Amino acid sequence: MTDAKLISVAAQVLKLEGKELLAAAERISESIVEASKIINNHSGKVVLCGMGKSGLIAQKIAATLCSIGNKAVFLHAAEAAHGDLGVYAPGDPTILISKSGATEEMLRLIPILREFNSPLIGILGNMNSPLVRKVDIVLDASVTKEADPLGIVPTSSTTLTLAIGDAITGVLMRQREFNHDDFARLHPAGDLGRRLRLMVENIMQPINEVAVVEENDSLRKIVIEMTEKPQGAALVVDKQHQLLGIITEGDLRRSLAEGKDIDKITVVDLITSNPIAINIKSPLKDAMILMEDRKSQISVLPVVNDDGKTCAGLLRLHDIYQANLL
Repeated sequence: MTDAKLISVAAQVLKLEGKELLAAAERISESIVEASKIINNHSGKVVLCGMGKSGLIAQKIAATLCSIGNKAVFLHAAEAAHGDLGVYAPGDPTILISKSGATEEMLRLIPILREFNSPLIGILGNMNSPLVRKVDIVLDASVTKEADPLGIVPTSSTTLTLAIGDAITGVLMRQREFNHDDFARLHPAGDLGRRLRLMVENIMQPINEVAVVEENDSLRKIVIEMTEKPQGAALVVDKQHQLLGIITEGDLRRSLAEGKDIDKITVVDLITSNPIAINIKSPLKDAMILMEDRKSQISVLPVVNDDGKTCAGLLRLHDIYQANLL
């Protein structure tokens, strides 16, 4: 088979899985809100239960719920009756995951889980199955066909089940107004969590390490200052150290390329007045948005104190990238 045909196979798998996700989105109902309310209103844990590939998906959903502050654990359906039911506390909700909706090990668990007063939520792939009739809330994870070339390997069904778990997570986040600070608190060692916790003041170049010039200074003074303190820019301030503008290395190169008389060039010929600046107490994520989410990326950003005027230093895009690599 040619490479082109193999690429077509890969594309078809993605298209078929995407088609099943879109179909599920069209039939989403209040059931998912009811399920999320049960989880959100319970102070204990939620138990995810499955077998085989469904069990693997259940483990991932449990991990996702933990990442937003829900206590969640995975229970192997076959091991449950051999001591693992000790994980339960009265009232812990259970999410049962099954493509067939007829998994024997799960059906055997139903009476036992009722003894724990466990609300039962099913993410099920067969709406005419025994489990549909035995759980309290059903989330429809049925697919018209699997996406593999034979149409038998768990592909579309597992992807959709995982996505339904993500949908529950999204609803829970909105219900409890889960924000960036909450995420950072639960992910202190992760790259994103660390980035969310960092403030501009944590990584910026302080003012005493940045070239600082005044409006009447000459090109020679600018070059000397930027050579002694090579941060990629010079901050232009007044006598009260309030920010007037910025001069970047790019500004210097463009001025020299224009063939101007070097001896006559001063700060006023190079300055970008009233530049975009950021408060020293701002989260680093705000600085990243300010510097990157624009047609022309900003590589250096003046930092001001809480008064919004007095210079505190300079933030470089390089500083942000370095912080993310630590």
